[in-house]
Amino acid sequence: MSSIRRASRTKLTAALGLTCAAALTLSACSSTDSASTESAPATPVDGPITIVASTNVWGSVAEAVAGNLATVTSLISDPSADPHSYEASPADAAAVAEASLVVYNGGGYDQFIEDILGSEGKDVPSVDAYTLLDESHDHESEPTSGDATAEAEAEAEAEAEAEAADDHGHSHGEVNEHVWYNAEVVAHTAEEIADKLGQLDPDNAAQYTANAETFHEQVHGITDVTAKIAADHPGAPVAQTEPIAHYLIEESELDDRTPEDFKDSIEEGNDPSPASIAATRDLFTSKSVRALIYNIQTEDAVTQDIRSTSEAAGIPVVEVTETLPAGMTYIEWQTKAATDLQAALATAP
Repeated sequence: MSSIRRASRTKLTAALGLTCAAALTLSACSSTDSASTESAPATPVDGPITIVASTNVWGSVAEAVAGNLATVTSLISDPSADPHSYEASPADAAAVAEASLVVYNGGGYDQFIEDILGSEGKDVPSVDAYTLLDESHDHESEPTSGDATAEAEAEAEAEAEAEAADDHGHSHGEVNEHVWYNAEVVAHTAEEIADKLGQLDPDNAAQYTANAETFHEQVHGITDVTAKIAADHPGAPVAQTEPIAHYLIEESELDDRTPEDFKDSIEEGNDPSPASIAATRDLFTSKSVRALIYNIQTEDAVTQDIRSTSEAAGIPVVEVTETLPAGMTYIEWQTKAATDLQAALATAP
């Protein structure tokens, strides 16, 4: 393997238990108490504001909102690191516990943050990006009170989506934890960060809000590209080595043809079945897809073979990552991902 594959969550939780004991002599770690990871109230603080982000993706978003009014530290910035299997150090646990604000992905993606917040960081305000996605879905599906027609329609739509998996066995609108590929969710995360910072530092609340609004305007540059892809290549078939770019594909209204067993196995660090490997290879040899979205951070012999098969068939490859490349901001990174996909589809056979 050329980079880290997914480690088991059991190993991660055990490592976190040792981390908690070594870092601080406080309460024992517990990742099973969901209430323990709810954000603590944000109240004005004296002295410099420090923000700790799980990865440099969320660190970049926090920096865009905070500007020069706070110090931002990203625990994971190494492009070869895998947040799913990251083992937090005692220094990481201490940094989270001592932060003014913690920003993380949530949804089990960066579980080490949730574990630390559930033990040493109970009193630390936090922003969980994944919950903003959940709240958005809940709000969209909730019918108007007393409107029986709307409720019936919502139930029918939900049932249709549950059964609708298209001809390739995929359902659209599914929830995926890699929410940084949903630019609007990230914009809402920026607004939540601004709100928390405004509570921590009321004197500069207006500046944080303005910075978040500017960030949201910049996000439109990303969504403009995905909207153009949807208009120019409606329903174009694509494949990916694992589902990290789910929302990029969804927002571009493309059709992900990847066998579920293949991409889920790769994400979980397991070997895909021979049948799913063969089915995935066939997508390229038969030229049934127009692009391969390829995660270069968790490649191995299997995914490298799929890439070689894609290239041999003349199908363009779009490289994606889970952390920011050096020297890039979130906006630059996601704009590049969207424009690279747009260019690939424009040149695909």
